[in-house]
Amino acid sequence: MSLPGIDRGYFVICKREKGMLKKSVFFAAALSCMMTFAFTGAAMAAGNGPETITLQTAAAKKPAVFPHKKHQDMGIKCAQCHHIAGADGKQAPLPEGQAPAKCETCHNDKMANAKLNSFMLIGHERCKGCHKAGFNGKNGPTTKCDGCHPKK
Repeated sequence: MSLPGIDRGYFVICKREKGMLKKSVFFAAALSCMMTFAFTGAAMAAGNGPETITLQTAAAKKPAVFPHKKHQDMGIKCAQCHHIAGADGKQAPLPEGQAPAKCETCHNDKMANAKLNSFMLIGHERCKGCHKAGFNGKNGPTTKCDGCHPKK
């Protein structure tokens, strides 16, 4: 039985187009999600961090205040400070767009390496090391304890 003016070929084409429509909608949604994640990661990596970070550990007598935005404004990349443990257990750069964990997430008394298990030790070494090595041909200023650990 056929309908007047419509042959069987028309229905076959419609069914194929509906399948393509579903695939196109799925592809567009997947692409949209990927782009959203990519731009979110790029925005995080672009330096939308806090003005300052207060670093406090149980062992510290006074918290250290780190001028985070100042370091970003100088062009220091996130991976200079933020890192992950690589497959070999050694320091590897934080993948772009990945939010950094707090240092003490890994650098704590559960870490076997005594040189790395104290957030205070790694904090002091990281700051002193970078300031001594310099950035863009300039050495960073060195400071006494109260430069980072203000009295209030």
